[in-house]
Amino acid sequence: MIPVLPTTVVGSYSVPEWLERLKTDYYRNRISGGHLREIHDMAIKAALKDQEKVGIDIVSDGELRRDNDIDYFLARIPGVHIPVTVKSYYFDYYDNPLVAGSLPIGESPALGLAEDYEFTRQYTDRPIKFSFTGPFSLSRRIQNKAYAESADLVRALAYVLNAEARALAQAGAELLQIDEPLLAGYRDDVTVAVEAINIVTKGVDVTWGLHVCYGNRYARPSWEGHYDFLFPAVLDANVDQLVLEFGRKGHEDLHMIAQLGWDRTLGLGVLDVKTEQIESPELVAARIRAALKTFPAEKLIINPDCGLRHLPAHVARAKLAAMVEGTLAVRRTLPSQSEPTQVGSNEEAGPDTGQAVEPDEHERTAASPEPTVQQGV
Repeated sequence: MIPVLPTTVVGSYSVPEWLERLKTDYYRNRISGGHLREIHDMAIKAALKDQEKVGIDIVSDGELRRDNDIDYFLARIPGVHIPVTVKSYYFDYYDNPLVAGSLPIGESPALGLAEDYEFTRQYTDRPIKFSFTGPFSLSRRIQNKAYAESADLVRALAYVLNAEARALAQAGAELLQIDEPLLAGYRDDVTVAVEAINIVTKGVDVTWGLHVCYGNRYARPSWEGHYDFLFPAVLDANVDQLVLEFGRKGHEDLHMIAQLGWDRTLGLGVLDVKTEQIESPELVAARIRAALKTFPAEKLIINPDCGLRHLPAHVARAKLAAMVEGTLAVRRTLPSQSEPTQVGSNEEAGPDTGQAVEPDEHERTAASPEPTVQQGV
């Protein structure tokens, strides 16, 4: 059981400089895979402790085993050929194009995600969110040599991920999140992406989240815009939560999202992860209260805009602590603040941008124009 307005993270956690160096050493063949696994184990335990200490209700493994949001998965999928696996820096994408042959639809899971979840489960008694990159975003990094249409490659990847999701559910996972970080850059492909998402979720009885952001590569957005591009297609997605960014962008889209028919849970991004400036608890509370004008508390989950990978650890901890404190301040004012809700139905939230200001001023400045469009991945 979790409280109303539960706090959580999107997925990734701050990667310490020492871990960056050791990951890079692995890709330069300076340390063994076994050594790197032990290092990852230690880093994940520390990330869990950080989240627990500041009071996060639903924690994650910080995605600290993953080099980036794409290659960790593609390197493990049979049928995806990677010519050269050496990298100059661990977070970079592989230099050579990845080529896909026919993928193993319906076969046993090959990515090892259930094992990743089982390790995390050993070291926390809190609910766990386990995330993985969705089939559409994965497909954008592959040269299609086996399928007649690019959409067929997306569907094939979705079947691979469905096998992983089934294994995760069997291992005890209750909250799974599909990340589509590239979807905002390919708005005409939302229908195909939603079709693939429904292949991933089919037959997997867990709470499903879908995270869509505007890019977070080296803490910079790749695109700008509004979330209306998701509609109406996303209404057909078999997911329970939409996890979106509002901390950086402002809460302008909230009313539009409700008007376009989203009546399920909304993950409210209240922390701008693209700046090291630490939001005050008062600012977080103001952003939540702004969202409560459109969505009831039972439909909101409170989280950062995106992953915390690019923030220094002390900044990530301080931002999460402010998020928890601000959420508690709002939670105490709610009539149902003592009534917990089920993990299986509601989770995440977020609106607004700017520096810490008083709530009234915050609500005035949140409607300011969005930044100019910035293209690129």
